[in-house]
Amino acid sequence: MGRPQTFDHDTVVRAARDVFWQVGYEGASLSELESATGLKRSSLYHAFGSKRGLFDAAVEHYLDQVVRPRLTGLHPDAAPDALLDYLRGLRSAILDDPLRGARGCLLIGVAGAAIGTDRAVAEVVTRYRAELRTAIGHGMDARLPGHTPADRHRLAEVCTGLVVAALALARTDPVGSADQLDVAADLIGTELP
Repeated sequence: MGRPQTFDHDTVVRAARDVFWQVGYEGASLSELESATGLKRSSLYHAFGSKRGLFDAAVEHYLDQVVRPRLTGLHPDAAPDALLDYLRGLRSAILDDPLRGARGCLLIGVAGAAIGTDRAVAEVVTRYRAELRTAIGHGMDARLPGHTPADRHRLAEVCTGLVVAALALARTDPVGSADQLDVAADLIGTELP
């Protein structure tokens, strides 16, 4: 019989998530993960099976705690300003929160790294993009109900691409990232502050 867990699972996953978010999967050494989580390597392996198991848990935590809360307002009955609120919040996070802005997006970073070629990881990134596109589509429908469904679909696709570009640029060019979000707002007829 194994020893009972004596640590808070969520706290450990959040700490590991922050390491992966900052330096990527390949850049995260086991010693760095030990230091961040406060657990020894044997405890990490016992709880998560491998570095990859810890990474998978960190990605799910990122989706549940960072991505999805930001998308909460973009649902089928979204308010007309929900998409603008999302774009403003994202812009603020990138420009006004140096730590978060400096990290960019964990999943967009993963998509361009070696681990992004792993089939399971690629599927997570693909589902993330689809979830983002669906949410933006709801916001577009609420914002521009007088436009044709085809026009709203096209605008939602373009807006999603601009958000992904903004997330990709956030780490290295926060101002350029904010510019992408400004263009997205322009598409729906509003300037961001």
